[in-house]
Amino acid sequence: MQVLKFGGSSVANVAAIDLVVSIISEKLTKDRLVVVISAMAGVTDKLLHAGAKAAATDDSYKLGLKELETYHLDTARKLLPIHEQSATLSIVKQKFNELEALLDGVYLFNEISARTQDTLVSYGEVLSSLLVAAKFSFLPIVSKLLDPKQIIVTNSHFTNAAVNLNVTYQNCSDAILDASTKLFIVPGFIAANEFGQTTTLGRGGSDYTAALFAAAIHADSFEIWTDVSGMMTADPRIVNNAKPIEHISYQEAMELSHFGAKIIYPPTILPVMQSGIPVRIKNTFDKTAAGTLIENTSAPSSDFIRGISSISQIALLSLEGNGMVGIPGFSKRLFETLATAQINVILITQSSSEHSICVGVKEADATIAKTLIDGTFATEILNGYLDPLTLETGLSVVAVVGENMKSHPGVSGKMFGTLGRNGINVRAIAQGSSEKNITAVLSERDVKKAVNVLHEIFFETTYKQLNVFIAGVGNVGGKLIAQIAQQFNYLQENLRLQIHVVGLANSKQFLIQEEGIDLSSWKDSLAKAPLHELDAYVQAIQEKNLRNSVFVDVTANKEVASVYASLLEKSIAVVACNKIACSSAYTDYVNLKNLARLYNTSFLFETNVGAGLPVIGTLNDLLRSGDQITKIEAVLSGTLNFVFNNYDSTKPFADVVKQAQIEGYTEPDPRLDLGGTDVMRKIMILARESGKVIEMDDIANQYFLPMSCFEGSVEDFYNEMLVHEAHFKSLYDAAVAVNCKLKFVASYENGKAKVGLQHIAPTSDFYHLYGKDNLVLFYSVRYPEQPLVVKGAGAGAEVTASGVFADLIRTARI
Repeated sequence: MQVLKFGGSSVANVAAIDLVVSIISEKLTKDRLVVVISAMAGVTDKLLHAGAKAAATDDSYKLGLKELETYHLDTARKLLPIHEQSATLSIVKQKFNELEALLDGVYLFNEISARTQDTLVSYGEVLSSLLVAAKFSFLPIVSKLLDPKQIIVTNSHFTNAAVNLNVTYQNCSDAILDASTKLFIVPGFIAANEFGQTTTLGRGGSDYTAALFAAAIHADSFEIWTDVSGMMTADPRIVNNAKPIEHISYQEAMELSHFGAKIIYPPTILPVMQSGIPVRIKNTFDKTAAGTLIENTSAPSSDFIRGISSISQIALLSLEGNGMVGIPGFSKRLFETLATAQINVILITQSSSEHSICVGVKEADATIAKTLIDGTFATEILNGYLDPLTLETGLSVVAVVGENMKSHPGVSGKMFGTLGRNGINVRAIAQGSSEKNITAVLSERDVKKAVNVLHEIFFETTYKQLNVFIAGVGNVGGKLIAQIAQQFNYLQENLRLQIHVVGLANSKQFLIQEEGIDLSSWKDSLAKAPLHELDAYVQAIQEKNLRNSVFVDVTANKEVASVYASLLEKSIAVVACNKIACSSAYTDYVNLKNLARLYNTSFLFETNVGAGLPVIGTLNDLLRSGDQITKIEAVLSGTLNFVFNNYDSTKPFADVVKQAQIEGYTEPDPRLDLGGTDVMRKIMILARESGKVIEMDDIANQYFLPMSCFEGSVEDFYNEMLVHEAHFKSLYDAAVAVNCKLKFVASYENGKAKVGLQHIAPTSDFYHLYGKDNLVLFYSVRYPEQPLVVKGAGAGAEVTASGVFADLIRTARI
């Protein structure tokens, strides 16, 4: 014999009921069936809403009731042949007359008790079962509609009654085993106390009804039919890549259902587990799908985590004080107080010092729980032995569940390390001695992020997803976006990395699309975005709170650099092409580095020096391996190198600079390059990365531009250079006269840094430096005479974008 339970979505309308009937009819050819039916989808909530309206003397409850009546009557008319409708329509109408009388009474008395509420909501299952039974009444199948109030006996704890198992099992057995009927239809969720008063088994209790029948009659199997194809590794509404679980143990299913997996009602498992009855979760709308099999042991798997679940709207109650240490009975008094008030404890954790104990309860119970506990310990609190109970709300519980976690070291480290890297603070931790679950309490706003990162680390071996927010979509930003689009498939296939650009911003507007922006049409999408300030973009990034978030700054904007700290404090990695932050006050630079370490995230800025060249990375590798830098010499401006490689006095110096700007080698204001400011920033960053405390004022700059060139606008700058062409020609001629080239060189040695134009002889490493190339010479304890050389293109949108891209990929590996 089999027991089948169909959820509310499976009987939500005529089409769904027809599917249910076909599934039942097919199975009846092989076996006898007990079929448990839930209320039609949404009906229980609507009945509760009508009850609340009536209790509040809001007569709109009548409209709600009328809508429900119409819906059920219309369903009956569509479900049944015309000549079979009258009896069913009459019964449905009768039930709604009873409901109307009940709600009228609630309205008159201006209150609804738990007992009345149970009677009210019981009609949902009664009505849906009537409709299913009516469908079978004109088919050549004999069915019997059972009244669960005559079978399932409970206590009088209305809305969530406890079942008297011995009596109930006997009643079930008597009603079914000796009968000749092949099909029994049972309204789920409903029971009665010993006085015959209607009780219910808690929301989701239809699963429990079916489990009780299965255990009582020792069913061969028990199937729960719903609108999803089995249990999932996580809630698919939260995790897009949640996977079906094919095979799971009773214990794992109980843990997952307890911690919020909505697919099965938590008490359901125990009766069938005790009887050894296999349970299968099936999809009414895809009956060929295998679903999930639940039995004594789960199938062998390389995944020692079976699933991730969560419960929202949790509160933590914390009792602390020196008066608890070494004194027995505190825990007993605490739990007795909660038990007396029928408050369920979801989680317990106690410090080994016995100085504190905290429990997790539903947020709805938190205020009354605090009042009662403060009363229980009033004397100890008054005398200072205990602190007043602290209450923290707005929390959720996230649980990682799996039988195979036992004896697998590192699961908790992996879990909490992953949460920490994403800036998710854990308020409390609990792990059962069975090692079947690890539970963490965290802020409700972090639940989606937490479940996604945990699912990624435990289940998504195919890839890691970065959620990238870009500020600056000009020349370099545009190249970066193109490179990300070009390499998307390569990174996914070879590095198991997906880079989703979810945010784009220019100086006037921003666009955020959590599912990822289409990089083939990003310009049009951004152009249609509303106008917003930078602060709104940063706030939106923080509020989205996406896992593995990275902020990429490809501007030269001081305001953008000023937001790094607020992002790092939220464990959002920062990749900066913008040099302003690292070349600002030393205290600010150190603060950003410290924030990245403190919040377990990345602050990377390789392109601050040498565009796409591995300059900072090489320097850091030397230092990490124990080397010490003694001297740095470098040509760090691709712009200046391009200019002096192309200036031979045959055309004006201003024209060569203009060419460099047109080709994208200069800063938006070329004076930052030609005045040496950009090079000063770069050598200062290298000195700081070497361990030197240094400010811009500490760097000597030997200017080659006349001071008048720094006045006015960029256009004035070009005009002024034309005026001083003789000056630039004299610099060139002086170098040629001694068989040298002009190079703008930066150096750092013995704690001092300087930049300036130099005559470079043919014997120098800098002499054969062409185009826009940079060259950095690192002298160290290990490289005292022959320096470590880094050489290559040091300017240009393409190479700069590639350097930013490389840093972006590095954030996924840290």
